[in-house]
Amino acid sequence: MEKNTVLAIVLSSLVLIASFVIQGILYPPKPPSVETKTESAVSADAGNEYLREAAQQEQRSQQGTSFAEPQISRQEQPSQQQGSAIPQSGIVSDLLNERDNADAQRVVPQENVTIETELLIVTLTNTGGDIISWKLKDHKDKNENVEMIFTGNNTTSAQASRAFSVIFGDIDAAPVSENFSIERISEYIVQFSRDFVSQNYGIEERFRFTKRYEFKPKDYMFELIITLDGRSSDGRSSKNRFDFSGNAYVLSFGPQIGPRFDKLDNNHEYRQFFTFVNGKRKNAKVNDLIDTNPSWAAITGKYFTLISLPLVEYKMNFSNKAEPGMQQTASRLNIFRSSANTSYIEDKYRFYLGPRSQDVLKHYNTGNNGFGLKEAKIDEVSSSRGMLAPLEVVLKWLLVMFYGIVRNYGVAIILLTLLIKILFFPLTKKGSEATLRMQALAPKMKELQEKYKSDPKKLQVEMGKFYQQEGYNPISGCLPMLLQLPIFIAMYGLFNNHFDLRGAMFIPGWIPDLSAPEAIVNFSEGFRVPIFGWTALRGLPFIYVASQLLYGKVTQMPGQQSNTQMKMMLYVMPIVFFFVLYNMPSGLLVYWIFSNLLTLAQQVIINKFIIAKKAAQAALEKDKEKTEPVLPPKKKKK
Repeated sequence: MEKNTVLAIVLSSLVLIASFVIQGILYPPKPPSVETKTESAVSADAGNEYLREAAQQEQRSQQGTSFAEPQISRQEQPSQQQGSAIPQSGIVSDLLNERDNADAQRVVPQENVTIETELLIVTLTNTGGDIISWKLKDHKDKNENVEMIFTGNNTTSAQASRAFSVIFGDIDAAPVSENFSIERISEYIVQFSRDFVSQNYGIEERFRFTKRYEFKPKDYMFELIITLDGRSSDGRSSKNRFDFSGNAYVLSFGPQIGPRFDKLDNNHEYRQFFTFVNGKRKNAKVNDLIDTNPSWAAITGKYFTLISLPLVEYKMNFSNKAEPGMQQTASRLNIFRSSANTSYIEDKYRFYLGPRSQDVLKHYNTGNNGFGLKEAKIDEVSSSRGMLAPLEVVLKWLLVMFYGIVRNYGVAIILLTLLIKILFFPLTKKGSEATLRMQALAPKMKELQEKYKSDPKKLQVEMGKFYQQEGYNPISGCLPMLLQLPIFIAMYGLFNNHFDLRGAMFIPGWIPDLSAPEAIVNFSEGFRVPIFGWTALRGLPFIYVASQLLYGKVTQMPGQQSNTQMKMMLYVMPIVFFFVLYNMPSGLLVYWIFSNLLTLAQQVIINKFIIAKKAAQAALEKDKEKTEPVLPPKKKKK
């Protein structure tokens, strides 16, 4: 085989290996963890006079007192000082048990509230008025509902991170952890409220803090309304400015979105951070302050996502601040509400917490959702990027079409592979003919190489003339493989990210999930194969190697058995890919194995065709020799 052709094959194989490496590092690397501090800014005592006023305010609020909403200033930026406490300011709860006993602080017991819709089972706690569990009813992990709130230590402790918690201070301060009073407004609406007092240079200022959650029966999105009300009828204890370390408050989701995972390996599970600004999706960096007021911001995993759609002007960041009691990397979202020179704030937020599925997310572009949203563009979270994105979309459409016919994604993958092979058959046939043509020209090429071995430039010129004279292109034999490489990379992206493949079964008991590696035997818990880190014995990688070796053996041409380079291509490359593909999604291996088998069948057909063509051509030349008259030799002139 000509060296340039062998080099082209080797380079194409290296490109294929590089594609896996590139796919593995497309996701942002995990940034270094930030130093965490446990500094609480919530402390102080309230006086008897203040407590009596709070009781009166509680009574007025229960009687339905209404207020006009003043204008809210959002000009100031949130403070990003690390570890700073609320200057000259503390907060204590102010709920009374008995109006006549000013010293009696009402003890509010910890209590959970469960809201169940057609899609969700949500558990909220009155500790901070936060969410501690968010289960998806239509999606399972080991026959259990997928849990989207991934926490570390006890969710009711003062230092624990709970989902949608509020911090009065900077992001290093502890979240509000007092127990709130609960008002169950309807089946899908619950409100938490509690009175607080802040110390502002020795002056006590009272305000009421309220969190109101509104869910919809058939929606993964909910609405959160946060109210800070510092108004007072007598004005003696009213709060006219909300400013805690430069922020009115910080709304934080953390420490991690679900479902649960062993580690973020950028393959089976990963985290990406996006913002959507001026109609474009952008990758965001962890721990950087984002002040572009994005239309939405998202933390996404392989199949699930959290999307925040604030209806206020805000700044934000993504954070990997460590969580006590949780070994896995944290992925937080913090929203900074600017300080405000006002006595009343009412902010509205919408959050989507559910599957990263375009079929679900696209409804927020049509108005066909519980909030009537149009052109929210949150489906951009699941859209593919890069040069091969259109090809991936086409392959996904074909795969879904075949699934609609056979109702089994494994069979659909085989049918898609068959279709691709049929479409590429002319190129495969051309490549095989080019390989045979190269074999026929090999002796002459070897003569030129021997003749000009001391003059590489002359050899290159002569080889070019030889190719032109014979009408042969040395790349033609590799062209079919090079053209199919983009399809293989697009298939990898499809099998690794297509939501519908999650949990898609092919063969019961062996391949229960085409989006994950299959396993014949799972090793004991905690055991990993040294160096490789394998946790199970898998069958598909071995079948792949067998199919690749069989394909190479059958398609090997005479005279190549003694070629060292070809032996490397035949035996070494499949072994290299064995390790590369060992933990890849089983759907990708199903595709490649059947691609090898179908290519093998194609090659057998092509070889028979070429052999028959050669035999017919040889017979024609033989008949031609028989029919041509034998002319006598010409006489020499004297």
